[in-house]
Amino acid sequence: MTDENDILIPISMSIILDAGNAREKSEKAMLYARNGDFDNARLYMDKARKLMQSAHQAQTEVIQKETQGENINLSLLFIHAQDTLMTIRSELIMKEKMIGLYELVNTSSSH
Repeated sequence: MTDENDILIPISMSIILDAGNAREKSEKAMLYARNGDFDNARLYMDKARKLMQSAHQAQTEVIQKETQGENINLSLLFIHAQDTLMTIRSELIMKEKMIGLYELVNTSSSH
């Protein structure tokens, strides 16, 4: 394994862990929203977004290195990390919309 790939292992694991933790926080947010606790739902979605921002920043740093001429030998683990990041990012977008719908339904049904 080359030095270029060695650097990708911790970055890849960081992306996977941050994205996975973001998924966990967003699941808690959905539970709160289903129970009508929108303050905690927003709090947990904020936590999820911050974790996703961290994961995205790690990915962006690798991409920037390559655009600056550094030779990055992609690994299957890094590709998996990118896939995980984008999948969970899509989930977060949908969950944010669903929480908004929960709130709308909750507000409408209480009138």
